[in-house]
Amino acid sequence: MLINLLAAGANAAPQNKFGFAEALEQGGFIAYATVIILGVMSFGSFFILFTKWFEQSKIIRQGRELRQNFWRAPTLKEGAAKLEKNSAWRQLVDDGLAAEEQHGKMLDATDAHEWLVGSLARSEQSINARLASGLPFLATVGATSPFIGLFGTVVGIYRALIAIGLAGSASIDKVAGPVGEALIMTALGLLVAVPAVLAYNYLQARNKSIAEQLQGFSIDVLANINSKGAVKPAVPAAPAAKPAPAKPAAAPAKP
Repeated sequence: MLINLLAAGANAAPQNKFGFAEALEQGGFIAYATVIILGVMSFGSFFILFTKWFEQSKIIRQGRELRQNFWRAPTLKEGAAKLEKNSAWRQLVDDGLAAEEQHGKMLDATDAHEWLVGSLARSEQSINARLASGLPFLATVGATSPFIGLFGTVVGIYRALIAIGLAGSASIDKVAGPVGEALIMTALGLLVAVPAVLAYNYLQARNKSIAEQLQGFSIDVLANINSKGAVKPAVPAAPAAKPAPAKPAAAPAKP
């Protein structure tokens, strides 16, 4: 008897016809296309965020190691040998040394300082351009995804107005589906735009900090080349080695 009552109550329970999947199904091709486009934008934004964050973190870590070890070497070539081959810092040193060598082969009276400054500046610009790659996509997503969601919103409201016109009354069962679809599209557009804008501003701030560090290192390399190795920035003191723990005294032998 109890089982029959529970089964009857379950059958009588109202079915939810206004969920996310139901709203997409009612919206048809436009709703599915809007969700797919926003999904691709969201995936691309997070992919760029994590890849650029790891790339920036690697350069920052290499910069900390450089300040500890690079300027302890007697020459720039020996210092560059301690750096990773594909690092931004190694690129600046190699470009500076290459510019110095190329200037010696020139036949005109080109000023060595101007030539070195221009070569290092080009090297900095190439590194900064590589770091900034992908950020325009984040800016585009942050600017356009709300409007893509708004497009789905407009279509949903239009469908609600059509349902009202066909029914002759604005009953909740006629407009709940299209209006719910419209609200979902608005929420999805904002959900994609906000992380993209935050990621863009965060990565842009880190790129600015890295660019300042690269510029300072470039100036130090330029001064070292022009002075034939005489001018070097102050090198931080090496961390003192920790003293070895004292061994416990041996117990006296028993008589």
